[in-house]
Formats: sequence, C-alpha cells, structure tokens
Amino acid sequence: MQLFYHPNIDKNTSNCFFDKEESQHIAKVLRKKQGDTLHITNGKGFLFEGQLSFASPKQCEVSILKCQQQIHRPYHLHLVVAPTKMNERYEWFLEKATEIGIDEITPIICQHSERTSLKLERFEKIILSAMKQSLQCYLPMFNPPITSAAFFKQMMTDTSDKYIAHCQENEKILLSHALTPLSERITILIGPEGDFSDEEINTAIAQGFRPISLGDTRLRTETAAIVACHTVLTVNELRNKL
Repeated sequence: MQLFYHPNIDKNTSNCFFDKEESQHIAKVLRKKQGDTLHITNGKGFLFEGQLSFASPKQCEVSILKCQQQIHRPYHLHLVVAPTKMNERYEWFLEKATEIGIDEITPIICQHSERTSLKLERFEKIILSAMKQSLQCYLPMFNPPITSAAFFKQMMTDTSDKYIAHCQENEKILLSHALTPLSERITILIGPEGDFSDEEINTAIAQGFRPISLGDTRLRTETAAIVACHTVLTVNELRNKL
C-alpha cells in the first residue's frame, strides 16, 4: 500500500484535489490512472480510500469511498532535541523517529549549541515523507526552535512525565526502568554535542525532569534521541502484552 497526504480532508469530504507536487507524484511518477484506488491520510489519524476520477501531473481529483480512524498509540511522546552541528544528522533523527513513532518534536537551542539556524521547511518535508513511508496516519507536530531558557519557562506548568539525558557523572536511572506504567504524556530532553550546561541541568531537575541513562556507551545527540524513542515504544509494547 502507498499512502498519500491531503491536510484538508475529513470524514465529511466526498471528493478532493491534490496540489501540483502530490499530483505529479501520483500521475507522472507512479503513473496512476483514472479509476485507480488511492489511500490517503490527513495526518490527523484518518485513513481514506478513494478512487481517481481525474489524473494529471498538474492536478489529480479523487472521490472518497471509505474513511476510518487509525487507533493512536496509548501515549504522547515529545522529544526535545538540540540541533546537531551537521544538518544531515538531525534529518536522520527526524526520519527515523517518525518511522518508529513520535507525536511531537521541538528543536532546543542550548547554551552549548553549535548550530542555531535550521532548515525548517526541509525538516517538515522529511517528517511528512517518513509518515507516509511508514504508513502512519498521525503527522508529528514539529514546533519552532526555542531557547533552553524559554523552554524551561514554558514547561513550568507542564504535567507530563519529564526526563533529561545528559553526560554528567551523577546518579541516573535507565530510561526503560524510569518510565511510569501507562504514562499518557512523556517529554524527553536531549542536549547538543557539547551537552547541557550545569545551569540547564540544574534548572531541568528543579522543574521535575528525572536524569536518565540510555545505556553504558556515550551516544551522539541523534543516536540518543532514536534510542529514547525506541525505548518508549518497546516498553509500552511489552506492557500492553502483559
């Protein structure tokens, strides 16, 4: 199955038109023709089945035949990850985290961050492409970059289960052991290559972030984010089978 994206359709939509970019992919690249079946999501959890009523590289029209809502995972995972020095590494993280399963991503600009300018439009396209490739119907929310100071102010009233992964030698607990059973909202903070500053770590802990370990080896920022994402998925899948 191939999945296509249209942000403006809902369960009451009877027909829709794709923009030029998606139409080119449908009609020119995949050579879909009138009468062919398409599977479409709006990124809000709905999966639509439609039939091509008009196919052109400039615009495709689809008649909606069926609609169903995909069951969402039982938790909301928010990864707050500092930009990496090389954009390609952050792009890799965005793609893989979306494939594994994530709900919200925030780039955080820390005191030791080496990169502060980001290709936000490209990042959003990578997330969208990964959602379609992995056949998911929920598009992760990609928030604007935020400084660590502004982020901590924003989190003062947040009630999610909060964790911070850092490299300092102090008491930490494995994330797989720290996760609370049936947590509904989880926020995990991952710092830059130069790690969080002492001030940032102390502020996070004062606000209820639990220091966590992701294993015995020292991980790159993007690797740590993927390990955290997969750990949350695995722990929840195991608990659901018990």
